Amino acid sequence: MTAVLPTAPAGPRPAVPTGRLRLVLARLRAARGVLVGGAIVLLLFALAFLGPYLTPYDYAAPDYAAIRQPPSAAHWFGTNGIGQDVFAQTLRGLQKSLVIGLLVALLSTGLAGLVGACAGYFGGWTDRVLVFLVDLLLIFPSFLIIAIVSPKLRGAGWLAFVLLLALFNWMVTARVVRSMTLSLRDREFVRAARYMGVAPLRIVLRHILPNVSSFLIIDATLAVGGAVMSETALSYFGFGVRPPDVSLGTLLAAGTDQAPVFPWLFYFAAGLLVLFVLAVNLIGDGLRDALDPTSDRSGT
Repeated sequence: MTAVLPTAPAGPRPAVPTGRLRLVLARLRAARGVLVGGAIVLLLFALAFLGPYLTPYDYAAPDYAAIRQPPSAAHWFGTNGIGQDVFAQTLRGLQKSLVIGLLVALLSTGLAGLVGACAGYFGGWTDRVLVFLVDLLLIFPSFLIIAIVSPKLRGAGWLAFVLLLALFNWMVTARVVRSMTLSLRDREFVRAARYMGVAPLRIVLRHILPNVSSFLIIDATLAVGGAVMSETALSYFGFGVRPPDVSLGTLLAAGTDQAPVFPWLFYFAAGLLVLFVLAVNLIGDGLRDALDPTSDRSGT
């Protein structure tokens, strides 16, 4: 007689462990802030770089027959005191501010990651020298130094302004990366690479930095908004982008005094600036929740 084995009761199957990438993607899809913020940022980039083709006016060309005209079918955002089209100027300013913000964020985050990882991994005199440099730059009033140095770089173009902003925007991130590296340098995979004779700098680039990449991605995302705000503030006070070129900061500076009487000279640029910073913050918050391994948001 053949024994009949009891069958397990039907029920839900045990959940299959989700891979890290799938988990992150699921969290990102569930994070409405990331979706909304990403859509807004993409629309702003499209507006900044494709919008100028929608208007026949050049941002620097004056029209003395249409001075301080309110928004109309001919001039969608109105005109300024010398007849320049505010729509074309706002898009040019948005384009310049976005490019500066992206470049500053990438340069400062890359420098912070490299310096912080090298300081934490090598230790010794390398750590002491790099930490001293970081602390020294943190003491300096960055806004005042940029305000003093930037007028002397007028002939170097706006890329010099980008480098100057990036130079004073990486120190806090570098200290965080250093602390994270101190907890990683004695992990098994780092020691295995060291015993196999892998070069120290290669270990930093191939093993340390990828394991702090989640933090660096979040920091770079938020740094874009901070860099745009810094550029706007410096340009507002005349230390950043200079005429005949424009940025959101120069537009805000030019339209502040006239905002009560001619609001279109101020509020279009201000609205785009606020919208972009809010969108970037939404993306940064969502990325933090999605990439943080300790987060309890499963994305379901």
